[in-house]
Amino acid sequence: MALALPFPTAPLSRVQSFAGSVGYGFLVSAVIAIAAQFLSDHYGAPAMLMALLLGIAFHFLAEEGRCAPGIAFTSRTVLRAGVALLGARISVDLLIGLGPRLISLVVAGVVLTILFGLIGAKFLGRGWRFALLTGGAVAICGASAAMAIAAVLPRHDRSEQNLIFTVLGVTVLSTIAMIAYPLITATLGLDAQATGVFLGGTIHDVAQVVGAGFSVGQETGETATLVKLIRVTMLAPVVLVFSLSIRAFGPSDGASEGKRPPLIPGFVLAFLALAGANSAGLVPVAAQAVLGDMSRWALLISIAAVGMKTSLKTIFEVGGQATLLIVAETIFLAIFILAGLAWFA
Repeated sequence: MALALPFPTAPLSRVQSFAGSVGYGFLVSAVIAIAAQFLSDHYGAPAMLMALLLGIAFHFLAEEGRCAPGIAFTSRTVLRAGVALLGARISVDLLIGLGPRLISLVVAGVVLTILFGLIGAKFLGRGWRFALLTGGAVAICGASAAMAIAAVLPRHDRSEQNLIFTVLGVTVLSTIAMIAYPLITATLGLDAQATGVFLGGTIHDVAQVVGAGFSVGQETGETATLVKLIRVTMLAPVVLVFSLSIRAFGPSDGASEGKRPPLIPGFVLAFLALAGANSAGLVPVAAQAVLGDMSRWALLISIAAVGMKTSLKTIFEVGGQATLLIVAETIFLAIFILAGLAWFA
C-alpha cells in the first residue's frame, strides 16, 4: 500500500520542473560572472565589461539547447531582482548630506542629459527607445540603469542589440573617464569637494566613480561616492516616469505592443520599498552589505546572460550614429556639471 505524503507534491514538482528548465542557463551565467569577477580582482578590468565580453563568446548556448530557457530567464528576471536590491543602498540621509544646490545640480544633470539624448537621437535618426536607453544609462548609473530601463521599454527586434551596445558603450566610456577625469579636475584646479562632485556626477558606473574618487584623495572619494548614490536614487523615479509614459502613449513607431506593461513595475516597487525601509532605519548595516552584494552579483550574472543572448555581429550593426550619440551624451553631462560647479563657486 502506497504511503500518502504529508504535503502536496504538485507544487514541489512544479518547482523542480522550473528549476530544471532554467537551472542550466542560470548556472552557466553564474560561472561566467565568477570568471569575470576573478579577472576584475586580479587584473583590474571592469567586472561588468568582462562578464559582457565573456558572455558574447558563449552566444551559441543561447540559440538552442538546455541552456537557452535559463539564459532568457536570467537576463530578464534576475536582472530585475538585482535592480530592486539596489534600493537597500539608498536613504534620505544621502540627500540631506549634500545640500539643496548640489542636489539640484545632480538632478538637473540627469533630466537634461535624458532630454539631450532624445533631441540628439531625433537629429541622428535614432528611435526614442534607444534615446531613453542611452540617455538614462549615461545620466544615472551606467549598465545598471540601462538594464532597468530596458526592462520597461516595449520590446522590438533590436531590443537586445541596443541593450548590449549601451552596456558596452557606457562601461568603456566609464573606464576612460575614470582615468581622464581626475586629470581634467587637476588641470582646472578644482578643490577636493568640487572634484568629488564632478566625478560622482559624471562617471557612469559606481565602481569607476569609487576608483577615480579615492585615487585623488579620501575626501574626494567620499564625496564622489555620495553624489553617485544620489544619481542612483534617481533610477526608480526615472524608470517609473518612463513606464507610465509608455503605458499612457504606447509605442509610436509601429512596433508590437504585446502585453500592456503594469502601471508600476514590480521591481520598481521593490526598489522603493527597500529604499524606504533603509531611510527609516529598518535595514541593519550588515543587511545593507549583504543586499548590496546580492544586487551586484545578480546584475553581474544577468549581464553575462544578456551577453550570451547577443552575437558580436549585431553590436557592429548598431552603427556610428549610436556611438556618436552616447559619446555626445557623456560630454554634455560633463560640461553641464562643470558649468554648474563654476556657477556655484
